[in-house]
Formats: sequence, C-alpha cells, structure tokens
Amino acid sequence: MTAPLLEIRNVEAGYGGQKVLRDVSLEVPAGGLVTLIGPNGHGKTTLMHAISGLVRLTSGEIRLEGQAISGRKAHQIVEKGVVQIPQGDILFTDMSVQDNLMMGAYPKAAYANAGESLETVYKLLPRLEERRGQIASTLSGGERRMLSIGRGLMANGKLLLIDEPSLGLAPLVIDQIYEVIADLKARGTTILLVEENASRVIGVADKVYLLDDGRIVWQGSADEMEENADILETYLGG
Repeated sequence: MTAPLLEIRNVEAGYGGQKVLRDVSLEVPAGGLVTLIGPNGHGKTTLMHAISGLVRLTSGEIRLEGQAISGRKAHQIVEKGVVQIPQGDILFTDMSVQDNLMMGAYPKAAYANAGESLETVYKLLPRLEERRGQIASTLSGGERRMLSIGRGLMANGKLLLIDEPSLGLAPLVIDQIYEVIADLKARGTTILLVEENASRVIGVADKVYLLDDGRIVWQGSADEMEENADILETYLGG
C-alpha cells in the first residue's frame, strides 16, 4: 500500500476563536488524487489554508512525508513542497502570461529549473503557450483558471492543493479543466482537490472525503460515493 504523502490527524482550526474544523483526519497517498467535497462554507477552504500554514491549528497535526509541517510559516511549507492553487483567479493581471508563470517559480529549487518547468507547463497547457505574451487581464475565464494551475505547477511541488477549479466556469470549460487534472494525475502528481460539485470527481478521484460542518462525515471511493445517492442528497442536495 502506498505510504501517505500528506497526513492530517485530528485537526481543529478556525478564525477569531470560532472553530471551523472539528477533529478532521485524512490521508493523501503519494501519486494519488484525493477529493474533499461538501456544502459551501463548511470548512473545505479552511482546511486547505491550514495545510498551507495560512490558518493556525488549535489542535491536531499535519505531516508531509512523515514530518510535521503544522506550526511552520506559510513560506516554509511552500519550500517543503506544498503548493496551493486558490479559488478564483488570483493573478498578476497587468503582467503577461509567461511572467505570471515565472512568478510561480519563486522557491529556490523551482527557480533553478524554471526553464524546464515552463516547457512542461506549455506542453500540458498549450493554450498558455499561444497566449504567452498576452496580458493576463485580457484572458477568458477558462484561460485564467488554466494560468492559475500552470503557475502552481511552476513551483515544482510535491503536493498540489487545488481549491474549487470549476468555480464560476461554463460546463465545457470545466470539462477542459478536468482533462488537465486527469493528465496531472496520470503524470503522478499528488493532488488534494476541493470540489463542491460531486459529479465532477467521479472517474478521477482515488478517494473522496465528505466534509460537513467542519467534520468528516463520510469517506470512500468515487464509485462508492456514486452508489450512495442518499449521502449526496443529504449533504449536497443531490
């Protein structure tokens, strides 16, 4: 059995004294794609921020390759190989596509191999190569989302945290984004994916965790999730 790259054990965290995450535990195996689903506003993004060091834990532990990263500063966690692609399109809008990509290679190890990483990103996302000199603010919504993913890949991390990649996009564009995610999985990229639309993860996720009110209330394979219509109906409205 593949050893977990990421281990989350009994994590609790929140904001301003208000608890959001409650005794959360999950694992992401090396080379696997694990999906976190659940209603909007129930702690999925907070968990991503906790892994990235943007939210402090009040209890529990997060380990990467067996070593604790909880309690470290965000930039130290990035240097350890954790890369977060946040919701929406947080880009340098007045910079070109290629300059945005290069900004993703800020960790020392990533910068040393930025040229090779850029070639890989352009092969994976050829639309970005076509737009390499274009200003980011002029891109379509789908192109902006692809640029966000590409910039994350430039950091050459060990673990990719992708938060709501389908948010606000048309169905055809979402299909394209998930083709990219499937390609990343095939390349052996370790991914923790947050998604509100459960149907999108069927066929791509190795394991699914359902988070409701800050707690893991169900876990299983994507096939098992599809077979448990009552789970989806109860927590996601179908």
